[in-house]
Amino acid sequence: MAGLAEIARAAGVSVSTVSRVLNRRAGVNDETRQRVLAVLAEMPYTPRGLGALQRTGVVGLLVPELSNPVFPAFAEALETRASRLGYASLLCNTRSASMREEEYVRMLLARGVEGMVFVSPEITNTGGEDVHGYYAKLLADGVQMVFVNGGAPALDVPDVAVDEQLAGYLATRHLIELGHTRVGFVSGPARSLPSRLKRAGWTAALEEAGVRADPAWVAHAPFGAEGGAEAVARLLDSGARPTAVICSSDHMALGVLREAHRRGISVPRELSVVGFDDIPMASYCAPALTTLAQPIDEMARAAVDELSQRLDPDGRRTVGGSYSRVFRPRLVVRESTAPPA
Repeated sequence: MAGLAEIARAAGVSVSTVSRVLNRRAGVNDETRQRVLAVLAEMPYTPRGLGALQRTGVVGLLVPELSNPVFPAFAEALETRASRLGYASLLCNTRSASMREEEYVRMLLARGVEGMVFVSPEITNTGGEDVHGYYAKLLADGVQMVFVNGGAPALDVPDVAVDEQLAGYLATRHLIELGHTRVGFVSGPARSLPSRLKRAGWTAALEEAGVRADPAWVAHAPFGAEGGAEAVARLLDSGARPTAVICSSDHMALGVLREAHRRGISVPRELSVVGFDDIPMASYCAPALTTLAQPIDEMARAAVDELSQRLDPDGRRTVGGSYSRVFRPRLVVRESTAPPA
């Protein structure tokens, strides 16, 4: 990995300018900042070379957002486990308005983190720019990483994940067992790997029951409550109006409940709703939300333990190759599902 002086020469700026960019300080115009970041993309910086990645006692925790309660829950569980193993943590919100994941990674490397845990990393965006090369370069530079809910078979990165396809299957099967045959899917973006996996489970459960998985029963929207309301509105206004829906997340499901209430549709008498994540408010909304729970604490423990073992000088001799652990989601039945009227 490059030092400050080498990066400064490549970008045609001073060392102090590179330092300002790395530390997000004022005094650098946007054109210069982008030029420095472009060089950093090719020549990642760490203060004392690769040794700074080895024994600083600090790990980076990268989550995509904090507005969805599932991600703060993951961050807390990861930080708690890291602390118990003697690590300090730096938390980054990688879809913030000011910085993207790659920029946060550069900042963490500049601060000498030992390794990183990525929760739902950018690689799960299957329709976006090719980021395999970006992660591959980090691996080549000796950066230790673990993905949570974001595995990539083409990369030798340990992966801890919930079984998204099984979640879609269990949610749909629950509704079929209640008697529903028109089961819609309030999905996140079509390019999202978790959305695709849940759709595969939804399709499998419907076909197992002898029901054709009609593409008209799927509505894509951005993750979040507003996206959930937008997607279910399209389904309710369609000619193939469902009697039940599964959702990519509890956050989206909350938007579904709000839109149903706005339209005077009774949940679950007229529309059954199943979420995913089991966020704390799922049991407090009205009606309480039936959902698929992720075992967040267990997943966080597995991710941090795997990273710690790979960071340990002795552990590195026994840990090699990719590591993948898949956790089973758990159906939590509450008040938002019932047989169709």
